[in-house]
Amino acid sequence: MTTELTSGRGDSRLRVALLGAGSWAQKAHLPGFTRDARCEVVVICDPELEKAEALAAEFGIPEVTSDWRATIARDDIDIVDICTPSATHEELAFAALEAGKHVLCEKPVAYDYLQTQRAAALARERGLKTKLGFTFRYAPAMQYMRKLIADGFIGTPYIYNGYEQNSQWIDPQTPLRQADPDADPAVLQVQSLEGYGAPIIDLGHWFIDADLTSVVGTLKNFVPERVVRQTGRMQRMNIDDGDIFIGEFANGAICSIQTSFVTVGNYPGLEARVYGSEGALICRLIDEFGICQTLRAARPDAVEFVDIEIPRAYFPPGGRSTDPWPELFYRNLCRDFLDEILDGGERNQGNFDDGAWVQEVINAVEASHRERRWVDLPLDGSVTT
Repeated sequence: MTTELTSGRGDSRLRVALLGAGSWAQKAHLPGFTRDARCEVVVICDPELEKAEALAAEFGIPEVTSDWRATIARDDIDIVDICTPSATHEELAFAALEAGKHVLCEKPVAYDYLQTQRAAALARERGLKTKLGFTFRYAPAMQYMRKLIADGFIGTPYIYNGYEQNSQWIDPQTPLRQADPDADPAVLQVQSLEGYGAPIIDLGHWFIDADLTSVVGTLKNFVPERVVRQTGRMQRMNIDDGDIFIGEFANGAICSIQTSFVTVGNYPGLEARVYGSEGALICRLIDEFGICQTLRAARPDAVEFVDIEIPRAYFPPGGRSTDPWPELFYRNLCRDFLDEILDGGERNQGNFDDGAWVQEVINAVEASHRERRWVDLPLDGSVTT
């Protein structure tokens, strides 16, 4: 079923189909694409058609539909943007790639890293660009931090510390999303490690510029009884709502990564620290007192950390650190993806290959927790989660 809301299109622009009409589509994806003149979001697809219609009316999108297969099969679609529940990503991503579309997908592409690797290989085979929703990689402060590291500001990297945590679900009455209410309560489900861990793991890989060779970690369920969104009732949910792991990189650097959504603090609650032989950098993406990002630096001869101004070039047009962070960061993500597609070259950061690497680390940490041991990377395919 397709409902026509408005008419008109720009034929010279890349045409985007958005799958999913939830809050993240409203706060991040649509502001990112609709404020870039090089593309046009032409259809929103969601099984709840009324939700899609309301979002389309808000952003002036010409069509809505509940049929994702017909949407992906359209010849006039260049980019498929997947902003649906995690369990649907794998099927939708493979279908879009098979249909010859460039794909932006929220994390993860698949819960199994091998499936994500296969999706990445399919994209390369078809000459298509992919991008994961690693939102925080595209924060202006993080982009500038990566440039400083690449230019040698920290020298040889020694230690990476990553934190992504906030109190989003510290109250058990706050409905929990994306959890399986029918799962065996005797078996821990991965939640924080995957949902919150992925972005901060990605940043460590990007900053240190090396692969992890081994990890050891633990997952913890701090709030066992909580309301589940799908059922609307309080029930036992054995999920990791906090976790921590340490790892060793191939270039000799080490890391610690900690995530949780039951720790006191503001959303999104992300901090990345890199310490090296010549300096250190700390980037905080925490919405505090009207500012969503800060970047600080220190040197061996000036050990007090001082604020660094983020150059305007790292912001989307008109963007400021006082803007809502989902919109600010995602405008950079969408801008970068459009740059990569239109340039037609090899550059493609934060793609499905990066997603496969992150998912492999997540799978390794989960195996470490279940087996109570260090786990070596890369995995040989025998580790099950």
